[in-house]
Amino acid sequence: MTKINTETPAELAADIRDERLIHREGIGGAVRGFVQRVRGGDLGSLPVVIGLILIWAIFQILNPNFLSSRNLVDLTMQSAATGTIAIGVVLVLLIAQIDLSVGSISGLAAAIVAVGWMQLGWPTWTAILVALAAAAIIGFLYGLLYTRFGVPTFVITLAGLLAVLGLQLKILGAHGSINLPYDSWFVRLGTTLFLPPWAAYALAILAGVGMFLSDWLRSRRRVKAGLTGGSVSVMLTKSIVLLVLLVAAVWYLATTRGVGVMFVLFVLFVVIMNFFLTRTRWGRAVYAVGGNVEAARRAGIKVDRIVISVLVLGTLFAAIGGLFATAKLTAATLSSGAGDTNLMAIAAAVIGGTSLFGGRGSAYSALLGIFVLQSISNGLSLLNLDSSVRFMITGAVLLLAVIIDALSRRSRAAHGQA
Repeated sequence: MTKINTETPAELAADIRDERLIHREGIGGAVRGFVQRVRGGDLGSLPVVIGLILIWAIFQILNPNFLSSRNLVDLTMQSAATGTIAIGVVLVLLIAQIDLSVGSISGLAAAIVAVGWMQLGWPTWTAILVALAAAAIIGFLYGLLYTRFGVPTFVITLAGLLAVLGLQLKILGAHGSINLPYDSWFVRLGTTLFLPPWAAYALAILAGVGMFLSDWLRSRRRVKAGLTGGSVSVMLTKSIVLLVLLVAAVWYLATTRGVGVMFVLFVLFVVIMNFFLTRTRWGRAVYAVGGNVEAARRAGIKVDRIVISVLVLGTLFAAIGGLFATAKLTAATLSSGAGDTNLMAIAAAVIGGTSLFGGRGSAYSALLGIFVLQSISNGLSLLNLDSSVRFMITGAVLLLAVIIDALSRRSRAAHGQA
């Protein structure tokens, strides 16, 4: 497959200038390069990071318990299920498509596991694998309908939302609610299973070292290809900052319950998908298809395969998120995956920085976006405000994120024309 670069000539030129500046001037060059990119409309995750800091500051002022270790542990555990669903939404948005059925698929996965495990006597892992297989088949059918018949994914997944919801109700049957054994590993994953401190610190160190090695290996590959390599001082600084932040977070969370295993799995999924999106041909093809599908096809990318693979991954992450939610609630019910699950997952992806127009965003959008939404929900709960206020604030934040995305696109276009 031909290697694709999805950037415009202006963006590519900006990248080259930034890399030369970083290589020549180290940390100072990196800062100046970042400022230049922001001025050019490439905001990246900056708006959502600033927004998250402001949200945390406001809620801490209004309620000093917001940034307590106990509440932050709750916040991380509350974020894992919907955040995992949002990873799949990010992938689908990157190819400029949409999946409106992720909530129903998460509920279907919960129903399959509960009925298979508790009523049919399947081993737990068998029930989980069947649920994941069902989700993958649904995603594959979505892909076939889109690539073979050209039906918009909006229509396909809207029909899927209704059909899958009906299937969920059929599987649960007259009972409507199936409780899971509280002492099982599956339920403990969502409620009481936390990493021992030494394991959490080890993961923090591994993340810092891993970031440095990843940047260093990428720099070596660029040098071998005759391109400008990165500055070692910048790589070290980024890794040390990440390490300090993670160690501090682990220490603070460990003053109560610590780091939940379910949250660690969510973050691990984010890191894995970020690797595939940024370090593989498949990932470059995803961005190319989202940026300009016709140009990607002419470059030799098998667009249909990319679309099908992304839709399958989207439904798989929806199912995994549904299983996380079931483990946390200790039951599968008629309301599993219902309510605002769809909206929250899509909003998290968009608020986190993934463009609705395709081709821009990252797996970390799911992590940042769900932190923003869950922080709002958690903070309002501490203030004893009802869900009506939460929905209004969430809607305003979502609209603001889309406006920022549209303005940044306009700014990039203006700089490209210049």
